[in-house]
Amino acid sequence: MTTDTAAPSDPDLGPGREREMAGHDSFAHVLRAEWTKFRTVRGWVIGMIVAGLVTVLVGFLSAAGSHTSCGIGPCHFVVPAGPGGETVTDSFYFVHRPLAGNGTITARVTSLTGELPSGRGGGTPVGPGGTPVGQAMHPGLEPWSKAGIIIKASTRQGSAYAAVLVSGDHGTRMQDNYTQDIAGPPGRPSAASPRWLRLTRSGGTITGYASADGTHWTQIGTATLAGLPATVQVGLFATSPAYSLTTSQGIVGGSSTGGPTLATGVFDHVGVRGVSPAGTWRGSLIGGGPNQAYPVQGGRYHQSGGTFTVTGSGDIAPDLANGPGPGQSIQFALVGTLFGLIAVVVVGAMYITAEYRRGLIRTTLAASPKRGRVLAAKAVVIGAVAFVTGLVAAIVAIPLSTHVSRANGNYIYPVNALTEARIVAGTAALLAVAAVLAMAIGAALRRSAIAVTLVIVVIVLPYLIAVTNLLSVSGGQWLLQLAPAAAFSIQQAIPNYPQVSNNRCSAALGCYPLAPWTGFAVLCVWAAAALALALFLLRRRDA
Repeated sequence: MTTDTAAPSDPDLGPGREREMAGHDSFAHVLRAEWTKFRTVRGWVIGMIVAGLVTVLVGFLSAAGSHTSCGIGPCHFVVPAGPGGETVTDSFYFVHRPLAGNGTITARVTSLTGELPSGRGGGTPVGPGGTPVGQAMHPGLEPWSKAGIIIKASTRQGSAYAAVLVSGDHGTRMQDNYTQDIAGPPGRPSAASPRWLRLTRSGGTITGYASADGTHWTQIGTATLAGLPATVQVGLFATSPAYSLTTSQGIVGGSSTGGPTLATGVFDHVGVRGVSPAGTWRGSLIGGGPNQAYPVQGGRYHQSGGTFTVTGSGDIAPDLANGPGPGQSIQFALVGTLFGLIAVVVVGAMYITAEYRRGLIRTTLAASPKRGRVLAAKAVVIGAVAFVTGLVAAIVAIPLSTHVSRANGNYIYPVNALTEARIVAGTAALLAVAAVLAMAIGAALRRSAIAVTLVIVVIVLPYLIAVTNLLSVSGGQWLLQLAPAAAFSIQQAIPNYPQVSNNRCSAALGCYPLAPWTGFAVLCVWAAAALALALFLLRRRDA
């Protein structure tokens, strides 16, 4: 009779020892080991320091080389703020009269024509502040030229308003307080096909209408203007945004030419109902003058019986800081992010390829057989280090570069605290996810040079193509919707608005086709796909 007996247990493999070994393979232990590995390799640490320093230095040099002057001394430009505190452009010719309390203004537009700089095809020389030098004009109409009726709190730039208008290529619109825009009936007015416009005030609520015959009206929209005074200015207006052509553009600067344009609207059947203090129609040039940030051509009006011909220049819209004016948004301070990103990518790729090159990956995987856990720990460590690097660089670069730029006579467009926080944190997140992408591609390819080259091709090259205008603006915008470089939109300080002349909007001028977090999400998708591929390959092949 035999009896099976259990082999005596090795005291080194008892429950306590097993728990200890399991603890050594825990994610926290692997994470600690990967962090120790990173901080003990001097080249990787130096690479991250270089990334931060380069980000700050390039922004500083860009600011130091940017000068705006008007003759002797710096310029002092008038850049109005709208009701919400955003910077706006508010320049137009206004034929107006006061309206006390509630009331209605109605007018028919029979024509909208314009004039463009004769140098549109090849650029027109501009002086300080964009003032045209030897400007010549020819017939033509900017797509966002406008003429219509408006109710405005006052003639002060930046004051609240609501308007119904016809435009060059965007049909009838209702716009209010610079950032709001509602589409109405399409088409440009003519003598054969005029457009009737109407605005009605009831307290702080303004309602806009359009009609083809003056009898059957279609409501376009309603605007609520907070703090609208009892007596407002109502009337006719015309304006046309400046034309700008980028003639050369580099990563840290560029040049452009252009000049103001004109729009002329012809109105008849003009009527105002309500309590109107004594007075006649009065013409006023809103904006204009030597201290305006954006060039305007002036304006005028002529009244013949019941017909008004109003000519104006400028725009009533949010200021995107990408026109011919001298302003800069704070994102220019982070122009060095591209160069810092290259250094981060190199470190991120080498963080894992160095282990393959020296055969140390076998030791790493022997100590922690769960390969997904190792890859995750490496992603956390390299991402966290890159995030801190980007955060410190952005915190230093923005105040330093903006201070230098202001000292050189440049106007810096203000942003609210949340926007600035998003730009700072977004820059750090951009570097962090780029580092993870580089590490994942390095894990998949196992070769430093190939991995670094590939990451630079997929991130940096599309950005350079878009910024340096190697493609058309539309081509560059398309590229920045698909490539990981879309994440640079996280640094955009001033949002894009559809009612502004976006034909000059490009990455070279600091604006992107995707919203900030949407663009950042594109990079995250690329990084997630690379991590999935790296994990698949890491599990299938030998170390």
